[in-house]
Amino acid sequence: MSKLLVFLLVLFAIYWVRRMLSKPKHPPGAGPRSGASRNRAGQTQASTRMLSCQRCGVHVPESEGVRVGGEFFCCEAHARGRDES
Repeated sequence: MSKLLVFLLVLFAIYWVRRMLSKPKHPPGAGPRSGASRNRAGQTQASTRMLSCQRCGVHVPESEGVRVGGEFFCCEAHARGRDES
């Protein structure tokens, strides 16, 4: 029984050490706040504003939506006032 407890203790110690070594050195919110984010390849990307459609409320990147008369819509059909159903 004591060998089983020692074995479980060793397994737990290995798990704990691996978990401590794999933690990031900086917390996620501690990076520079320049308005840009990094993707997996390490390249900088400008952040995009997400706006909600005036008709259906879906959030869409500002560059992909349609503006008509100062209002923002997710697609041209909603901007024209028709339903897509």
